[in-house]
Amino acid sequence: MQTDPSDNIGQRLRAVRRQRGMSLRTLAGLAGLSPGFLSMVENGHRHLDRTGHVVSLAEALQIAPVELTGMPLAPADVGMDSAHASIPSLRLALMGIPPDPSRDRRAHPPVPVPALATRVREANRLYHAAEYGHLADGLPGLLNDLHTAAQTATGAGRAVLLGLLADAYHPACTLLLKNLGYTDLAFIAVTRAAEAIAELDDPVRTALSGFFHAHVLMSAGSPDQALDRAGQAADVVGRHLAGPGACALLGELHLMQATCLALDVHRSGADRTREVGEHLSEAGDLAERVGETKAWHLNFGPTNVGIHHVSLNTELGLHGKAVSVRPGLNPQILRAPGRQAAFHADLGRSLTQLRGRDTEAVVELLEAERVAPQRIHANASVRGAVATLLERRLPSHTARDLRGLAHRVGLQP
Repeated sequence: MQTDPSDNIGQRLRAVRRQRGMSLRTLAGLAGLSPGFLSMVENGHRHLDRTGHVVSLAEALQIAPVELTGMPLAPADVGMDSAHASIPSLRLALMGIPPDPSRDRRAHPPVPVPALATRVREANRLYHAAEYGHLADGLPGLLNDLHTAAQTATGAGRAVLLGLLADAYHPACTLLLKNLGYTDLAFIAVTRAAEAIAELDDPVRTALSGFFHAHVLMSAGSPDQALDRAGQAADVVGRHLAGPGACALLGELHLMQATCLALDVHRSGADRTREVGEHLSEAGDLAERVGETKAWHLNFGPTNVGIHHVSLNTELGLHGKAVSVRPGLNPQILRAPGRQAAFHADLGRSLTQLRGRDTEAVVELLEAERVAPQRIHANASVRGAVATLLERRLPSHTARDLRGLAHRVGLQP
């Protein structure tokens, strides 16, 4: 049976800190955290349940966050097992190596563009549904077929295929790999998309590439670089607001900048709260202008802005404010289980920090798992919240449900 990953984080933290020859006080100063808190983490008495803390510690130690979290972890369900099993094939596809080099392409003409477009839409649907196993299994073939078709296409037909390539690489491929913990492969995916977009010479698509680059940089533990990249992309798209798609992308870039700021613990809490609020306000104004959209295979609109209010206030430690957003917000209208699960997971994390609301927290975490189990089972912050709740006295039925969730996310109850 697996040991508690939260305890392992503390053990990894101590091991890397000592390897670096760094005192606890020095690391605390560099990461913007207290020595007492880090001491308790290293000794397994506190959990690292905020992404910003993990990122800041990794940055101070000059390591990738995965070296602290231990991700990718052994999968807790069949879907995640399938997703990780597909990574070798997906890695080859990202490298441009076909699954069968001996295949006679003359006997297998390129797949028709309409069929490829349908498969790209389905890949992105699977991502937003958090069906990572099915998505990872189909992506290598889709990417290879798209590249094969693009190699022989010319003119307007090639432009369409390059756009489909970019749409397949993000979010379906880039964000899948990011969520599975393969940040290096996510970087390759977003680079491949940028190569296709460069040939299109489309400033809004170029800004879209910047949005996904920022996602990868943030996942790699560089919120400051991610913020710069998102800001550059926002400047580009801000000069080309020719339609609702461009406005939706600008809104997403404001949400990205807000997320980067929330994770950057080197800024003061007051500055982060103010700047995050400014970007949320800008995103909210754009959302009211365009309504709920699926532009760029994303989910921008008032609902997603509301979901970010929950997640960002949770990350800032403003847990009461995060929970106050819940009334009137219905994430189901997005028809994107991944976003819906994120909403319930972040509510659960914030409720965990509010006195007397542990039972509500368990309910929210269980709902998040019900909606998108593969996403929740791969979420280190959820495991941190579950680990915290396991140490508390709960009603017997709630404790039983929590122990089941703990087992499914890889914790030892």
